[in-house]
Amino acid sequence: MSNVAFETQRTALADVVAIPVTPFAEDGGLDETVYRSLLHRLLDGGITTLTPNGNTGEFYTLTPEERRRITELTLEEVGDRASVLVGVGHDIPSAVESARHARAFGAHMVMVHQPVHPYVSQAGWVDYHREIARAVPELGVVPYVRNAQLRGERLAELADACPNVIGVKYAVPDASRFAAFARDAGLERFVWVAGLAEPYAPSYFSAGATGFTSGLVNVAPAVSLNMIEALRSGDYPAAMKVWEQIRRFEELRAANGSANNVTVVKEALASLGLCRREVRPPSRTLPEDERAEVAAIAAGWSL
Repeated sequence: MSNVAFETQRTALADVVAIPVTPFAEDGGLDETVYRSLLHRLLDGGITTLTPNGNTGEFYTLTPEERRRITELTLEEVGDRASVLVGVGHDIPSAVESARHARAFGAHMVMVHQPVHPYVSQAGWVDYHREIARAVPELGVVPYVRNAQLRGERLAELADACPNVIGVKYAVPDASRFAAFARDAGLERFVWVAGLAEPYAPSYFSAGATGFTSGLVNVAPAVSLNMIEALRSGDYPAAMKVWEQIRRFEELRAANGSANNVTVVKEALASLGLCRREVRPPSRTLPEDERAEVAAIAAGWSL
């Protein structure tokens, strides 16, 4: 299958790729009703690409059953209003099972979370993704790259074996390294998604990215869309105005090794009455004295 066959998926990646939160009910389980309402808010806000079971969705705290349910709810609710890129990962059989489940419910793409293993060889990285991609040749496959050691040539090697590897969520916090990696892999060959969201989007777009992921979009879809519109038109001063607007919110998320990455997003949603603030360990809710600042930022976005 050539890249032409994945044209729709490639177009969907060159956009704001929203990572929905996973809301929890008072009993600690999934709150399906609230999840549906949060998806509708994103869709009504103009978002057309979604990644359920991403890191902002607390992927690593969900049980296999919960991950399947989130996939099903998303695909049911979204219908043909948006493209869905389902997060898969863990061991290879689990990732393959998740990818096939996503395909059965109508997904057209999967994002493969970085292999969580203390010892990752570059050839082993290729092997891991090859087995998953070959199991679902009809789906577009997007590796999530957080490994600064990985070389662009390895991605090219993977795509030679698996033409359904069509894009990359690149999340190494180094714009120069990203520029080199993309060119070594093939700048035009893949869709490059800035995987560290709005704070890194301007620098990554200047080096070849055409999409970016977002957790902030759960709170303020219009803010994320304003940024991508500015970047698409090459208006970096306008993009940096949005960057300044979201800077403090993203600094709070990134502090202490991103300890409160999801916590701050859920706190903002809670302040707007949209979902409960609860996150699962190893994340933790914000202390009382820090909640007001997040609420003030969210209120200031005039939602």
